[in-house]
Amino acid sequence: MAFELTGQTAIVTGAATGIGEAIARRLAKAGAAVAVADLNLDGATAAARSIGGDAFPLELNIAQSDSANAAIAEVIKRRGRVDILVNNAGIAGKAAPLWEQTDEDWQTVIAVNLLGVVYCTRAVLPHMRSRKYGRVVNVASIAGKEGNPNMSPYSATKAAVIAFTKSVGKEVATEGICVNAVAPAVIRTHILDQLTPEQVDYMTQRIPMHRTGTTEEVAAVVHFLASPDCSFVTGQCYDASGGRATY
Repeated sequence: MAFELTGQTAIVTGAATGIGEAIARRLAKAGAAVAVADLNLDGATAAARSIGGDAFPLELNIAQSDSANAAIAEVIKRRGRVDILVNNAGIAGKAAPLWEQTDEDWQTVIAVNLLGVVYCTRAVLPHMRSRKYGRVVNVASIAGKEGNPNMSPYSATKAAVIAFTKSVGKEVATEGICVNAVAPAVIRTHILDQLTPEQVDYMTQRIPMHRTGTTEEVAAVVHFLASPDCSFVTGQCYDASGGRATY
């Protein structure tokens, strides 16, 4: 198939369900051995079993740097290599205006959505640099470009992920490592259960295709960015938005 990944090893965070599971499934179908990484080990085990092939579960708390370091080391020990890291895991946080958001609300979202990406990327880059090859794909959000009301922590952290992607992409641009991001609009996953119907409607109304996206549609974009074919693309953010972002 296009964007062949046979012989490569990928880590996908938050891969027990939703977009992460769809990405893991797509990369495995392309030939990669996929570490289905998630805080929920039972869920990751079930997803890996469903994906089949060389997929295997990996317990990972991305909000803790020690956990990220240990998880990356475990995959390298098991597979001898990590070619692809997809930083997908994230949370929506509490739906509320800024004046109703507490310090803890902000710190929780920052720890997962931003620092989780930082910790996992930082843990894998020395290995990728030593091999002069790697692909890092960060799942951001269109909210990081436009800002959704009552989702200021989520929007701010996703904007930070986009800027982080551009910065790190430049840092390793001459080392065979490509770092890119994907910014989905509203995708029909369980994360929508954390939002109010009004928030979901607000986002969907602004999509020119007048529908939510699917996890498979996001996975298709990630697949290219995770492949060797993505050899002259780095530091970029690809919208998967049904036309919502046209700038």
